[in-house]
Amino acid sequence: MEAGGCHYQFRIVLLGDAAVGKTSLLRRYVAGTPRTPEPEPEPEPTVGVEFYRRALQLRAGPRVKLQLWDTAGQERFRCITRSFYRNVVGVLLVFDVTNRKSFEHIQDWHQEVVAIQGPDKAIFLLVGHKSDLQSTRCVSAQEAEELATSLGMAFMETSAKSNCNVDLAFDTLANAIQQALQQGDIKLDWGGIRLIHKTQTPRSSSRKQHGPCQC
Repeated sequence: MEAGGCHYQFRIVLLGDAAVGKTSLLRRYVAGTPRTPEPEPEPEPTVGVEFYRRALQLRAGPRVKLQLWDTAGQERFRCITRSFYRNVVGVLLVFDVTNRKSFEHIQDWHQEVVAIQGPDKAIFLLVGHKSDLQSTRCVSAQEAEELATSLGMAFMETSAKSNCNVDLAFDTLANAIQQALQQGDIKLDWGGIRLIHKTQTPRSSSRKQHGPCQC
């Protein structure tokens, strides 16, 4: 699919309840594996929306720029997060495997995106985060797999703390987007995917931007 010295930009959003670890997951992916084993402090709750970038070489060949949007999970910021749904091509639906309510709310998050975009636009991936906390787990992998299947998406468990499957989750979603693009299931005619010149490529990662709610 790469042609004329260009590559793609994929816009991806992370959705889920507050405190499920969306920010930790995203920061781990952008920063990569740390050189030192000391754990990072727990990030402050996201206010509104923050964005990050990372360049990725896809299995199918083209190099893409991922524009990654981290959203606040609190209801009071929902007016901001909803405004980003229309122009995203990928969605990571994140729940905490130790928080039953965050899992039960996944269908609500999914339905919000579908209601705005329609059923056949974005590519979804269900992510069960904090898989390192096995002693306090209250959502089984089998149950989450069943939910993912019922919603027509893949499922993966991750842990930012132990760096388990973090790269794999984002890479899996990006490769699924590329495959859908190649098959013609999604088109280059909306904000979620953009064809850009290599000379416009920014540094491989950067952080963050957010603003007040304009409701």
